[in-house]
Amino acid sequence: MARGTLTIAFAGLLTLAAPGAGAQILGSDAAACASGQEGPAILATVTGLKDRTGTLKLELYPPNEKDFLAGDDDLARQGKFFRRVSVAPPAAGDAAICIRVPRQGRYALFLGHDRDGKRKFNFWSDGAGFPSNNKIGRARPKLVDALIDVGPGITRTTIRAQYLRGLGGFGFMR
Repeated sequence: MARGTLTIAFAGLLTLAAPGAGAQILGSDAAACASGQEGPAILATVTGLKDRTGTLKLELYPPNEKDFLAGDDDLARQGKFFRRVSVAPPAAGDAAICIRVPRQGRYALFLGHDRDGKRKFNFWSDGAGFPSNNKIGRARPKLVDALIDVGPGITRTTIRAQYLRGLGGFGFMR
């Protein structure tokens, strides 16, 4: 294979391997994940959306059981870190959502798909996901499934959305 052809083939493989390749980076923190930025930030590629209704929200919590999924007002009163980025789902394809992080370290990351627009999690219709992509089932999500280690630059993760699927609880769309 000629050197130029090999270079083009390698560049193509890198593009295919990058999560969210070619997707527009969404959210108020999009600039933190733009090419050439230093971060720290998380670029989450969201897959498996049930539909394109409502709002997607990416939420960042302190990495402990007490604070995981706690109300943002409660965390603020206690002087604890919390961040949320909300976006409309893209018309097609995966969603690439960026969220800034105050410093490198460990955090808990939650994806919510607020399909009914009520801004409160509706067990019967809304979706959820975490970086581990373990099946949620019927139990309260586990902190370990939400943990993500963020380095000094852009940390990439893929989150597969889950929705209520009968008696088995939350699971992936087929």
